[in-house]
Amino acid sequence: MSDIPQTSIGYLSHTGDFSLRNSRALGSVTQLWSDAFARAMAEQIGDIPDAPAESTALVTDIATGEPVGGARTLGKIVEQRACPVAEVQRKPPEPLFLPIAEFELDLLPPPNEPFSVDELIAQQRHFEFDSNWVRPTVLNPYNDSVIPGPGPEPRPLHLPIAEFEWDLADKPTLPLDEATVIAQQRQFDYENGWARPIVLQNLRMAA
Repeated sequence: MSDIPQTSIGYLSHTGDFSLRNSRALGSVTQLWSDAFARAMAEQIGDIPDAPAESTALVTDIATGEPVGGARTLGKIVEQRACPVAEVQRKPPEPLFLPIAEFELDLLPPPNEPFSVDELIAQQRHFEFDSNWVRPTVLNPYNDSVIPGPGPEPRPLHLPIAEFEWDLADKPTLPLDEATVIAQQRQFDYENGWARPIVLQNLRMAA
């Protein structure tokens, strides 16, 4: 079996756990690399002879002896305060007005006036005349050279309904035999002559 014990996530054991040792080793290597990188950067800066050195001495005015940096900062503050500032009134956004016909019914076209009864009758007659005479005549023009044959004869309409097709109706039930009829009659007589009177009498007594 392996010598590496399995521990829960987030817990580092100090005995016999190689994961802790690996973490410590990697941490030391990272520290060594950071120290080496800092040393190399310091050596590279030291090799440049004309590297600008930051002076910590304050620059002062010869006449007054005051620091120049403070005067410059004060001049910028005074200049910013002297800038003209105009007050602008900010208004909240107004709702957008959309003249849509769904909301503004005045924008809808006026409804059409309904047809009168005479106009409806005239339209129906024109439609029937166009459908029954004009269209068949245009689609089937008359030809004198062709002898007209016999027209289609009316044929009976086939309706598969049980009233006409007896094969679709339910099959008639078979009559009961004599023994079944006698048993049903005895059960009916027993029900009417003995069971029902006793039940009704018990109900009257209980009431």
